[in-house]
Amino acid sequence: MPRFPIFRLGKEPEKPSLPEMVAATPSIALEGVAVGVDNLRHDVALSPRFVDAARAQIMRLIVRHGELEGLLAAEAPQKTQGPSWMRHAAAAATRAPVRGPLDPSDWKQLLAELHLAALNRAKREENVSVDLLARLAVTKFVRTEMSQQFAQVLERCRVLLKSYEGMRQGKAVEYRERVAAFQVRKKIVLRKTGQELFETLRAIEKETLARTRRSFFGEPKASEPASAALSSHGLFVNRLAFSEDGRDDYLCAEHYVMLGNWDRDPDRYPRLQDVVSGFLRSLYGQETATETIDSWLCAPENARALVGTGTPDDSTPEGVAQQERLTTWVRLLEDEQVMECVIASYHTVPLLSEYAPRINPQQLKNALISRPECDRVERMIQEHGKLSPASLYAAVGKVAGCRGAERAKVAARFLQDFSHYHRDLRRLETLNAALDSVNVVATEKLRELSRMNGTLYEFLLPDEQPQQPEEERVLRHVVLKADVRDSTRLTRTLMEKGLNPASYFSLNFYDPVNKLLGKYGAQKVFLEGDAIILAILERAGEPELAVSRACVLGREIIEIVRGYNELMLRSGMPELELGVGITLQESSPLYLMDGEHQIMISEALNESDRLSSCNKRARKVMESQAGPFHVYVFQTEDETSAADQANPEDSVLSYNLGGIRMNQAAFRKLEQEISLVPLAVKLPPSVSSDKGEYRLSIGTVPVDRDIFRKIVVRQSRVPRVNAEDFSVQGWTDRTYYELCTDPAIYAALEKKKAAGR
Repeated sequence: MPRFPIFRLGKEPEKPSLPEMVAATPSIALEGVAVGVDNLRHDVALSPRFVDAARAQIMRLIVRHGELEGLLAAEAPQKTQGPSWMRHAAAAATRAPVRGPLDPSDWKQLLAELHLAALNRAKREENVSVDLLARLAVTKFVRTEMSQQFAQVLERCRVLLKSYEGMRQGKAVEYRERVAAFQVRKKIVLRKTGQELFETLRAIEKETLARTRRSFFGEPKASEPASAALSSHGLFVNRLAFSEDGRDDYLCAEHYVMLGNWDRDPDRYPRLQDVVSGFLRSLYGQETATETIDSWLCAPENARALVGTGTPDDSTPEGVAQQERLTTWVRLLEDEQVMECVIASYHTVPLLSEYAPRINPQQLKNALISRPECDRVERMIQEHGKLSPASLYAAVGKVAGCRGAERAKVAARFLQDFSHYHRDLRRLETLNAALDSVNVVATEKLRELSRMNGTLYEFLLPDEQPQQPEEERVLRHVVLKADVRDSTRLTRTLMEKGLNPASYFSLNFYDPVNKLLGKYGAQKVFLEGDAIILAILERAGEPELAVSRACVLGREIIEIVRGYNELMLRSGMPELELGVGITLQESSPLYLMDGEHQIMISEALNESDRLSSCNKRARKVMESQAGPFHVYVFQTEDETSAADQANPEDSVLSYNLGGIRMNQAAFRKLEQEISLVPLAVKLPPSVSSDKGEYRLSIGTVPVDRDIFRKIVVRQSRVPRVNAEDFSVQGWTDRTYYELCTDPAIYAALEKKKAAGR
């Protein structure tokens, strides 16, 4: 961090120290992943339906960007032979109404589902490298298919042209010219196809994958080596990931800066890398290692810290220092005779849409700074006939008129753009090296051999998962009990008003809860007169999110009842008061049969009953001072006896009014399912009435592909209190856990989030 100068009497103010540079070195390591049958690479098999859809989508994009839709529409139906994926691809290319995942939105959803399935498997195995392996396999497959599908489209065009052999006029000539142009524009077509695929991948990363990964594994921390794999996902959100070598002129011009490609160009990438390295060594010492400078260049924020945006604030010491460094940087670019090339690179971008690809982008750039090259390009424009040199002349004038402050802004922008490009180029090199360690198995024989040896990683869509008996085995289960407070009094009150208690409970409690069961994979155990008991079974092969889902389900039950209560109060009817208990048992439940009806037997049923209960004495004392918390557990002094040692639960008083209490096993499992982060949030003053020391944690639960819910968990010690007034007399070593439900807590979170923007 920059330090501000210290002023001393009679001395000049000290200059701010140089900014502390951020180091970033792209890397990827597949830890804990088995090697395949060749003992060199990792064997991966991708979903057959995904493979078919990917091939069809890539072919469709190649046909569209190659401007061949009309030509291939002339294919006779019998010309498109081969497997189903080829027929689907041909139909997609010609916009025929074919069933299948060829629509862009369907393709995006399929891509997201495959990556989410890989993330869920990584979570089950507690190894984020499994997700990295899936990402590498998809990237390698898509890259390979881009070249293969281009060749397939070209072959289809050649077959079509054979049917026009001997014809010299009309469609035959037009088709031959279009196919020839398609071949010449191969690099452009593949670049556009790759960029569209990249945009889709980046969208699902932003919308779904990144949030799900953070929910499962938390944020990557530089201080923890185990989280290095989490940082590797940045390699896939790289615009160069689907380029041949990262040196495409159009790609660089549109998103970075277009550098020279010819041997005589002074702005070639290796030479500019030396120029930038020399600039950094002039600031930080000539002995600075090349590896260190390379890692600095992989963090584009360093460029901004050094020279700003080109218009430093002269009123601050740091701004003055940035201005001095920027002046040095401009002078260095001019001394190395690359400043004019840099300026021309930015002014070439608007010309590409008008003149390229008829005129090479490098020729356009050189025409802006070289008179002989400008004359040559001008003649090429005039020979074409339909183009005007007006835009070229205007750009030449802008480059020649770039002086003073404008040159400084261009130089500052160039340092950031070059660093950005350098980082993505290094990421591409790292990605390419990692792709060599992945074998996307293509033959059934090799797939079966790898599967038999236990070395095959299969990434399938949810509906393709094999239904094996092992995957039906229940590993553990969570029981949720929602108990209505004072149901006897409530029933009596309703009957005195001439109302039907059964319909009241059904409409305001049971029916709304029933609608939630499918959403969370919960099943109804049974109903009592004043309670509902639900269970979520966690099976082998499924995402291990049983406690997380039970927590969100409990919150939603509380919120639904709270909403109905507001309506009931306005109608002059009594409100429902709930207490919810959540219990995890690390085993499958047992069942006995009552005819055809299953009856669950589980210790979790009894414990959830205790957790959802509310002691009348505790309620009388706490109802007016509970604050934003709704669950409290007390141990009274006069009840600490031999019974306390035999069964501690028998010696405590529980308060649960509109709250959710979970057992310790559920809390520990929740910590494994999602990332719980300590929470510091300013709560309303009434929280001072809390009867125990507590800590808050916050986490995000993935409910569905695009649905995430925040939960806040309170961990508190059980106080020893006076039986008369519940004043705290001391503390026990026992802990209880509350899933917070009060809107004030979540409102405080939103307020804090808004303030941090």
